[in-house]
Amino acid sequence: MKDWYLLYCKRSEQERAVINLDRQGVECYYPQVTVQKVVRGKRVEAFEPLFPSYMFVYFDPEVVTYTTVRSTRGVANFIRQGAVPQVVQPDLIYGLMVNEDSEEQRKKLSHLPQPGETLKLSKGQFKGIEAIYQEPDGEKRSFMLINLLGKPVKVSVKNEDIRNK
Repeated sequence: MKDWYLLYCKRSEQERAVINLDRQGVECYYPQVTVQKVVRGKRVEAFEPLFPSYMFVYFDPEVVTYTTVRSTRGVANFIRQGAVPQVVQPDLIYGLMVNEDSEEQRKKLSHLPQPGETLKLSKGQFKGIEAIYQEPDGEKRSFMLINLLGKPVKVSVKNEDIRNK
């Protein structure tokens, strides 16, 4: 009988795992979201996994064995409860599939402040300081312009340390 399972994939090898598992008749699903990224100085929209390095697979262990799936290129291992791979409830998977492409979900996950927007830092070494958002700096950091001793200084801070004024 077919069930959904959760796999941990090798870093950035989900696509390779999907191709190889598909050849074996294993259905694969990993939710993706649209995020805004800076590539070569330009802001672009890109698809990224909602859960990096994790993938849901649907198969019958009597047809395709756990060992075969685990040994597939790109796959690291099953998420287990004890020695047995953990079965994932189908309602969870279908809920993710339904909400994956919603406009509201995209806005939540891809919101970045606009350059020039005044923000207040909520965590970290600059907590409580007002700053002017300059530009994104990678996945989890942003450049901010803060005023230290009367002189504007450009610093890099974690995105979760920022809150709107």
